Amino acid sequence: MLRTLDLSLKLERAEYEVQLTRRQIQLRELGWQIYQQKRPVVLVFEGWDAAGKGGIIKRITEKIDPRGYVVYPISAPQGEDKTRHYLYRFWRRLPERGQIAIFDRSWYGRVLVERVEGFCTASAWKRAYKEINSFERQLRDSGAILAKFWIQISREEQLRRFEERQRIGYKAWKLTDEDWRNRAKWSDYEEAVREMLLKTGTRLAPWTMVEGNDKYWARVKVLSRLVEVLSHDLNYKPQDPLK
Repeated sequence: MLRTLDLSLKLERAEYEVQLTRRQIQLRELGWQIYQQKRPVVLVFEGWDAAGKGGIIKRITEKIDPRGYVVYPISAPQGEDKTRHYLYRFWRRLPERGQIAIFDRSWYGRVLVERVEGFCTASAWKRAYKEINSFERQLRDSGAILAKFWIQISREEQLRRFEERQRIGYKAWKLTDEDWRNRAKWSDYEEAVREMLLKTGTRLAPWTMVEGNDKYWARVKVLSRLVEVLSHDLNYKPQDPLK
C-alpha cells in the first residue's frame, strides 16, 4: 500500500497558492456549517517524523474561526492519562458539537510507537486494532465526522529534512534524539504502518494516503480531501471562490 504511492508528485508554487487559497476559503465556509449543524469533527494526522503534519494543520486552521477548533499535539501520556486505559485521554478530548478537534498523532500510537518500542505487550497492541475500530465506529454512530490522514515520505526525504533542521537554527528545536532513534527502526515502523492501515481502514473510517515528499502537493491534497469529506457529511456544497 505504501509503495504504490507516487512520491514524485508535486505542485509548482504558483498553482499551490491558487489551490491553497481556494480550499482555505471553502473550509472557512464549511467551518460555519459545522457550527450551524452542531456536528463534532475529528481530524487525525499520522505520518513519519518530519512528514509535514504541522505545516498541513497550520494551513487547515489559517482561515477558519479560531473559536471553532482545538489542536492536540499528542506525545507520551503523563499524569492521570498514564494510569488509565490508553483511549481515556482521547475520549476526554473529543470535541463538543459544532467544534473541530485536530489530533497531531493520536490513539494510533498504540499500534505504532508503543508496538515498536515495546511500551506495551504484544497482546495489548494486537487487541488495539479491534478497540480502535470500535472506538471510531462509536464516533461515527454518534454523528461525528471523522477524517484520518497518513502522510508518507521517503526515507531519503526524511534524512534531507532532518539535516536541514540540524543546519538551520530556528528549525533545530524540531529535531530530537528520539527522531534519530525512530529513523534507525524504519523497517520496523514500516511493517507496523502497513498493518495499521490494513486493519483500521474501514468503510466508516477510511484512511487518506498522502504523498508527502512535496509539501505543496501534500497540503493541497489534504485540504481538498477535507473539503470533499465535510461537503458530503454536512450535505453542503461550498462555493468555488475562483469561479
